[in-house]
Order: sequence, then C-alpha cells, then structure tokens
Amino acid sequence: MQGQIDQLLAQACDGAEIPGVVAMAATSDEVISQSAFGKRDLSKDQPMTADSVFWIASMTKAITAAAAMQLVEQGKLSLDGSIGSVLPDLAAPQVLEGFDADGAPRLRAARTPITLRHLLTHTAGFCYDMWNGDMVQYLAKTGTPGVTSCKDASLKVPIMSDPGTRWEYGTNIDHVGKAVEAACGSKLGVYLRDNIFVPLGMTDTGFRITPSQRERLVGMHIRNADGSLTPTPFEVEQNPEFEMGGGGLYSVAADYIRFTQMILNKGRGQGHQLLKPETIALMAQNHIGDLDMGKMTSAVAFATNDVDLYPGIVKKWGLSFMINTAATPEGRSAGSLAWAGLANTYYWIDPVRNVTGVILMQVLPFADTRSLNVFAGFERGVYAGLDAAQRVA
Repeated sequence: MQGQIDQLLAQACDGAEIPGVVAMAATSDEVISQSAFGKRDLSKDQPMTADSVFWIASMTKAITAAAAMQLVEQGKLSLDGSIGSVLPDLAAPQVLEGFDADGAPRLRAARTPITLRHLLTHTAGFCYDMWNGDMVQYLAKTGTPGVTSCKDASLKVPIMSDPGTRWEYGTNIDHVGKAVEAACGSKLGVYLRDNIFVPLGMTDTGFRITPSQRERLVGMHIRNADGSLTPTPFEVEQNPEFEMGGGGLYSVAADYIRFTQMILNKGRGQGHQLLKPETIALMAQNHIGDLDMGKMTSAVAFATNDVDLYPGIVKKWGLSFMINTAATPEGRSAGSLAWAGLANTYYWIDPVRNVTGVILMQVLPFADTRSLNVFAGFERGVYAGLDAAQRVA
C-alpha cells in the first residue's frame, strides 16, 4: 500500500500537478499510511514534511460540531430549541427574497425559527457568497464584510430560504461556534483546546499561528487557467473579532487524524471519552430527511470551482458531515462521513471498513480537478492496501 501511495503522490508533485501534499490514513487504533512529498511553497526551497502546518478551512466544522454536541450532552445546548434563545441575533431571521429596481435588498421574516440542528446540517438558510450570487450582490450593496474577515458584522446577514426547507452550504457553523461560546462562557479556541485538543493530544491545532507553526507553514497556491501554479499570500485573520468555527483552524495531518480516529472509535481517543457512542451514532445519521446535498455552483471563480462530488450518488448530511448513500468508486463504504476545506484539504471516515484518511494540500480554487485526482488516487491506494491485508489474513 505505502509504495503505491508514495509513487502516486511523488509523481503528482514532481509533475507539478500539485505543489506538495501530506496524507495519512489510520484504522481506529493505528496509523497505517503516512506520506509527505513536494514543497511547502513553490517560491521557497522547503521540502514538505509530515509536520507541515495547513489552513484546514472547513475541516474546522466537524471539530466545532463535536464541541457543540458535547454541550448538547450536558444540556447546555438543544438541538431543536430556537437558537435565538442562545444567540439573540438569530431570534428573528430575515429571508432575502430578491432586490428592488434600485438594487436594495427585499427581506421578509422567516416562517420558522432556526435550530442548532438546522445549523449543523446546513439547512438554516445561510449561504456562502462564493456559491450564491445573490449574497455577492447583498454584500456589495450593503457594504457587509465577508465571513473570512472574521468581523462580527459579517454574520449579520439574511438567510436565503426558510429554515429546514433546503440544503445550502454556508456560514452555519460559524454561528455554532458562537453558540458554543454563549453556552460555555469562554472563547471558542479556549473551549476547543481544553475539551478536544488537549484530551486528544492535538498539540499543533489552533486559530492562531504560533512561532513554531509559522516555520512549518505551507504556502497558498492559485491554479492558473493554463494549469500552472502561482504562490499567493494568504492568512486567516490573526486578531479576529470572532474565531471562525466554520473555517479558521490551522493544523497538521497527525492532529486531524486523531480527531477522525475519535469519531471512528465512537467518541473515544487517547484514553478519553469525548462524546458518548450514541452521540457519535446520532451525528452519523441523515438529518436532512428527503432533502439532498445539491451541486454547489461557483459565484466567485478564484475561490471555488463548481462542486459536484460523486455526481451519481445521493448525498445526505449528518451533524456536520457529508454522507454518501452508496459506495464510491475509490472504495469508500456507503454511510461514510466526509468533508473538506477550501484549499483542497479532505478527510473521510469509513466505519464499515474501520478506516479514516486525511489529505492536505494548499491550492485554490476549491474542488481543483488535479487535487481531487490526487485525493482519489490516495483513497484508492488505502482501500487496495486494506483489501490486500484481508486476503493475506
């Protein structure tokens, strides 16, 4: 397995398909594959290493969701009560219905309250401007900052549909982060450190880049129209008004695999029970009913391509996870959990085969075809290794 994976990743880096990559796979109790190839930054001569630090973007979401579910277990948050009781800003949500002739937004009151379950499943109505042209127009017309500014004002935007009526990927988990803070009385980063990172030994994960991490930080790269890659300056706000529970964390592969192993291990990791087994089971269920995860159509081309992962497979959503309802071509079992980060970082958790994987790159736009091909090859290699080991056994 390792030889096949290493050959694939090395060829992708040597052929300038991607700048560099770190990939890890594990069962519930041991790491079974680890690779690092290429460069951290094409403008510098630093080789990629296993401890290189990446912006994991929306891979932050599952961690924030786990924190929220800890507080649900403690009775400090409710999945189905109005989130407005915890976050007054969300007590009377407004739906954007369109724009007047002069471009002014037309708003109406939402027909139902927003719940934590809506937020965790991306059915609350919030969107990301990069996949919603109406929000691009709204931000421009009102002068509202984008969410990556980490300004509180960026979260004070209308929703695009009534809660519970549509799946739309958006800023929902940033509000979950705010709910965690309101329920526990501390900053999100402090809560995550004390209740997830320290128990799991995730010593290299946080919202702020430490001096040690900066020495190992992987540079961002833009995919040009001709397929070439250009290094570009990028950094999440290091003095934020709010810590972005939907996408603000920096981490390393070994840390994140400990988190996904905890999910695979039914809430247990490094000798600590972070969540009850029944909570993990709940998070892994379809919580959007007859709704489906739809295609995400780009409205901001430099940030993302159109996103239509596994187009022949119906996708549902759990409490922060994408769920594939059929086996994927790479070998992932039906009912597995997965998601990704904007700069082409990806993970999956397959309880049926007892395997999880993480692959980290720093390339924009999201859903970059060459990066997705590398991810698919890595995943195929992991499953081929499992199949070979089963045959020997």
